[in-house]
Amino acid sequence: MTDTRSLRERKKAETRKRISDHGSMLFYARGFDEVTIGEIAEAADVSKVTVFNYFPRKEDIFFDRIPELVELVTATVRGRKAGEPVLSALRDMLIRHAREGHPLGGVDDRFVHFFRVVTGSAALRARAREIADELEAVLAALIDESGEGLPGRLTAAMLVGAYRSAFLGTAARMLAGELAADVLDDHVAAVGTAFGVLERGLADR
Repeated sequence: MTDTRSLRERKKAETRKRISDHGSMLFYARGFDEVTIGEIAEAADVSKVTVFNYFPRKEDIFFDRIPELVELVTATVRGRKAGEPVLSALRDMLIRHAREGHPLGGVDDRFVHFFRVVTGSAALRARAREIADELEAVLAALIDESGEGLPGRLTAAMLVGAYRSAFLGTAARMLAGELAADVLDDHVAAVGTAFGVLERGLADR
């Protein structure tokens, strides 16, 4: 696919990725809390000011795919087929990404180190909770916009909570030593069950 971005946009994207890549390597090697912005800047060959221009918080260097997640959720809801319910579109996307081992919600052995870094840092765990709140707000607006008549804020809160429960259960099993191949089907079933409960509850509201 042709890259239609301008040279300036491509250079900015490359700089952002370089900062994130070098930061992640340092985080994985030493732990999130042990790495400084100065060390990340030096590794990426940029200034500390440049790092903060791209990532206002150190935590966002680690969670660098959050803007991509917001875009994915938005595209899933707005680009769903005519007549397809919002929840069905989101459920199918989440299950597809899990099976494909996608970095955004996939189930893959290579993500275990990511889970370990998060569980080892109170700052990252706090930021993860904030991200869930931010995603909930985005979902609420999209659900209201969809015209399906669902209560946006309530639906979004239940959706995020339901998926979080399924995902954390899977992550805990993988951190305990189980392989992705052994937990994938259970993860998919848990996501399906969570959405089924949510859909039935909303239908009976």
